[in-house]
Amino acid sequence: MDTQISAYVSESTKRELERFADAHGIKKGHLIEEALLHHLLALRELPEDLVVPPRLVVTKKSFDAAVARVKKPRRATRAMRDLMAGRPGDEP
Repeated sequence: MDTQISAYVSESTKRELERFADAHGIKKGHLIEEALLHHLLALRELPEDLVVPPRLVVTKKSFDAAVARVKKPRRATRAMRDLMAGRPGDEP
């Protein structure tokens, strides 16, 4: 027997859900159940640091630091320049 649940989601999430369900010809309830099962399996099976959250929340201080890095990036290390140039590195 199926059980109905209720949840509040943002308007943008609702639009994405409807767009995907319509584009793939599947019912929204099926899509929600599959997505929820997939997410719960990932949380159970993967190391916590490998699960990337769909939203990142940053403080004003960390946002300002990120903006500063974009405006004035640090010089790339030798290893990074080699990697980007396709040159073999020291690692096997």
